[in-house]
Amino acid sequence: MNIKAERKYDSLLFDMDGTLWDAVDSYCAIWNAAIDVCCRQVPHVSYDRLAELMGKPIEYIFDVIIGKACAYDNFMDALSHKERELMPVLGGRLYDGVTETLRQLSKSYKLFLVSNCTAFGVPNFMRTTGLGPFFTDGISYGETGLEKDANNRIIVEKYDLQAPLYIGDTAGDCRSAHAAGIPFAWASYGFGRGVTDEEYTICSIKDLPGILGENKD
Repeated sequence: MNIKAERKYDSLLFDMDGTLWDAVDSYCAIWNAAIDVCCRQVPHVSYDRLAELMGKPIEYIFDVIIGKACAYDNFMDALSHKERELMPVLGGRLYDGVTETLRQLSKSYKLFLVSNCTAFGVPNFMRTTGLGPFFTDGISYGETGLEKDANNRIIVEKYDLQAPLYIGDTAGDCRSAHAAGIPFAWASYGFGRGVTDEEYTICSIKDLPGILGENKD
């Protein structure tokens, strides 16, 4: 439902991959470098395959791509090493309008990142994109080991948020937001499909200020 919000929100919780940027090419390079270290018998993962898995917890992605070919802890050690080594160099592609929109929204709302990425993912995103100053905080599955609905609740409780809105691109994001009692705006331009019960739909992140009733600078 691409309509103007009828309520006033005090905070915006953002998914990262598929909502703010596309870094799948970089993730492929990192996963394939880790595969070369730990389990060369596993075929390299493609962009399309990894894009299908965006938004899932890292353990689920491991089970799909690696399975029993390598011990989870061993592979994650290699993956973490390669991510720390390569991600600051490779980075990702911000979607059109992200920087300008976050700059505008940060003047009126507290902004947060809530992602299913590794523990390194959120700090790397903040640092490599230069968007860190716009965010109050971020949290990830890799940091807490918790699903996204639980991490949403942690942010809400920690900062005493009274009226948050979650923005993400997958049906899982929608379910997690609703499980935490948070309305959901679907970023339909991202990786996810089949979202049916969102409160709002945006075709570009540049649509978000209009939905929230914010005037352009």
